Amino acid sequence: MPSEPQLRSWDSKDALLYAVGVGAGLGSPLEELEFTTENCEGIEQKVLPTFGVLIAQARAGRSLGDFNRAMLVHAEQFFELHRPLPVTGTVRTVSTVTGIYDKGSGALVVSENVATDAGTGEPLVTARSGTFIRGEGGFGGPRGAGPPWERPGREPDQQVVLRTRPEQALVYRLSGDRNPLHVDPKFAARGGFSQPILHGLCTYGVTGRALLHALCGSDPARFRSMSGRFSHPVLPGESLTVSMWRQRGSDTAAFQTTREDGVVVIDRGLFQGG
Repeated sequence: MPSEPQLRSWDSKDALLYAVGVGAGLGSPLEELEFTTENCEGIEQKVLPTFGVLIAQARAGRSLGDFNRAMLVHAEQFFELHRPLPVTGTVRTVSTVTGIYDKGSGALVVSENVATDAGTGEPLVTARSGTFIRGEGGFGGPRGAGPPWERPGREPDQQVVLRTRPEQALVYRLSGDRNPLHVDPKFAARGGFSQPILHGLCTYGVTGRALLHALCGSDPARFRSMSGRFSHPVLPGESLTVSMWRQRGSDTAAFQTTREDGVVVIDRGLFQGG
């Protein structure tokens, strides 16, 4: 059942805080100024495309029941921009749970959010996400299947290495995700982690910055959609390598994001430009 429409507003400060929260300007504060400042001479503020995922967030249309919240992790994320994000705005978002799948070791809950401009009614962002609840599988439901994806059998066309801060989760959480899994050692331990882990959507945002600069010439207007599956956690302070394979003759690319030890943290990545 779809949720009731929910309003969400943001302004210049929210967009700036998000940009810093996903690492913009880290190590090179005079770069990415169009995303991290609003008053530099000759530079117009722009919004990172992945901020659209936050704009489109809303409460689901029904409760998912009782379970240990420490066992819940973000499993996958897709979003599509219907036009570049404005620096300030208000959207009306409707959220719908589109599937609950039995993955054996846990349950995958998939939802779709559609955010429209509150003033004009025009679509701005469509987002689909999957939440994995460990230990809640085995209920006999359908397993579900994602679109086919295969790592290209050649060297990446481009690779970008981006750092994260040791305190990255402390900054990113100020954009709205206050899940203690990312800051509280005791809560993280209950989920089976040795220490708090980085937000999956922070890793997603860092990856989105790499795609934006490498595949779109840093122009958000050329960024249409992005999807990926979260396969392993990232610890704040780790560097991330984003490998990209362009599809010949199109604006589509496959990508993977890996940690310093080579472990894939975002898999089955697909990007589309415009």
